Amino acid sequence: MHELIRDITLCILFAWMLGLLAHFTRQPLILAYLIAGFCIGPFGAGWVHSQESISVISELGLIFMLFMIGLEIDLKKIVRAGKVILFAAGAQLIGGCLLGVLFFIGIGLSLGGGHFDAVYLCVACALSSTVIIVKVLYEKRELDTLPGRITLGVLVLQDIFAILFLAVQPSLANLEVSVILLSIGRVAVLVAAALLVSRYVLPRLFHQIARRPELILLGALAWCFLVAETAERLSLSREMGALIAGVSLSTFPYALDVTAKVTTLRDFFITLFFVALGMTIPVPGLSVIGLALMIAAFTVVSRLVTTFTPLYLMKQGLRASLLPALNLAQISEFSLVVIQTGVADHHIAAETANAASFAFVVLAVLSTFAMSRSDEITRWAIGPLKRIGLRDLDHGNGHGEEGHGGGHGEARRIVILGFFRAASALLAEIERQAPVLLEQITVIDFNPNVYQTLLSRGLHVIYGDISSADTLLHAGVGKSEMIILSVPDALLKGASNEKLVRHVRTLNPTAMIVATADLLSDVGELYAAGASYVTVTRLSDAHELFTVIEAAQAGLLPDKRAELDQRLGERREVLP
Repeated sequence: MHELIRDITLCILFAWMLGLLAHFTRQPLILAYLIAGFCIGPFGAGWVHSQESISVISELGLIFMLFMIGLEIDLKKIVRAGKVILFAAGAQLIGGCLLGVLFFIGIGLSLGGGHFDAVYLCVACALSSTVIIVKVLYEKRELDTLPGRITLGVLVLQDIFAILFLAVQPSLANLEVSVILLSIGRVAVLVAAALLVSRYVLPRLFHQIARRPELILLGALAWCFLVAETAERLSLSREMGALIAGVSLSTFPYALDVTAKVTTLRDFFITLFFVALGMTIPVPGLSVIGLALMIAAFTVVSRLVTTFTPLYLMKQGLRASLLPALNLAQISEFSLVVIQTGVADHHIAAETANAASFAFVVLAVLSTFAMSRSDEITRWAIGPLKRIGLRDLDHGNGHGEEGHGGGHGEARRIVILGFFRAASALLAEIERQAPVLLEQITVIDFNPNVYQTLLSRGLHVIYGDISSADTLLHAGVGKSEMIILSVPDALLKGASNEKLVRHVRTLNPTAMIVATADLLSDVGELYAAGASYVTVTRLSDAHELFTVIEAAQAGLLPDKRAELDQRLGERREVLP
């Protein structure tokens, strides 16, 4: 016991020190934890050498990690997922697994006879890292963009796929139809029981202890370990049970409260899991490094093929098809979980598992770099893709070619550059107050959903990147009378309002240019760049909030709300 406490102390100490280094060098924290484990483990300095300690630390971390993954799986979002996400995720998972089996068997890895290296690797390479993707997209403010929503939707369905694989994983060595059905039946019984208890029993208990935070936390942990141990008794695994426990609580009325209270504990044990995983990685030989590089290269290539292709065929445009493929081009931390379950059941060779861990590290670094520069990479790639014959949604737009639909021809008197919520609200207001004005408006944006929706409503829309000089030139912005920039700098890609104003002013010296300022200090800079008028969103928000306060003080808040409800009911916005 004393040795285990000492080992945990070393794990946390080195994870923190290397985590600080990773933070200051902008590298993934998971990478720091893996390196920390390697440094103190039996293949490094040897300060932690007890296999029992490593096993206990790893299993605890794994149970908490899967419990939290389950808590964050939103079943309602899966049900509401659009056909684009469903088809993209299905093609990526099925295509990735098929290509993976062919590739890994082709390079000589085993499939059968008690060894399933090719199966585990193809499943591992089909999954992408939720931790890395969400962190980078959040920092770039792209979670609510179309490519961001597609990426997150695919991630959720990947988690469901991983759950199904873990259900049959213990029976891979005896993979008969009856065995598969028995495994799925056990999972179904456990899921049904967990959902029933979390639906009808736990809410009443948690309601009684809602004001006792320590009991909320203890109750969530008790539920996690109860379901995990029940799964073990059903010949599944504690890890699988922890995942089911989390999923059953994800629709729970107190799910957000539970998640908030377990998060700190989760971070502690997930750190221990990745440190323990790092301890199992030996100094790599040339064969391990070679296999790791092949796994990494296959993951990137297969992800581009299996994600870009279905999105492109569903007419999402080159940009919205490329960005999710770039976002998903890494191996998931869940993949390491899958690999470790295979190692524990002696389904996969240690050398293969080590190569997968190295491939995870390589892709964690490279994909973080690529995602942070995904806009530049996409712009660079679109040109060559067009030259080899792939058509974007802007095919024929603004180049003097005659075509059908409202997306062709030069810009009209009023141009809206970029289309987000403010522009959506503006069009709805114009439609309500001066619908004739819609015939004089052109929208330029590269969101395929916006493009198709505006076309279907009969508006003039040009598909293109507003940060591209060629787009504005060929769209004929130089002849327009008014140009509106309603997208704030935080959401613009490859440009800013100031740069756009300067460029538009060069193309069109006489136009009235309306720009948007995030900061009060931006207003003067935008006027100096050539803007005719600058809107400051916070001012209109402040005015609206002040009228609410006045209405509340006068006892008229219900009337003001009724007025707002009526206005909302009359609007027909492109973006909800």
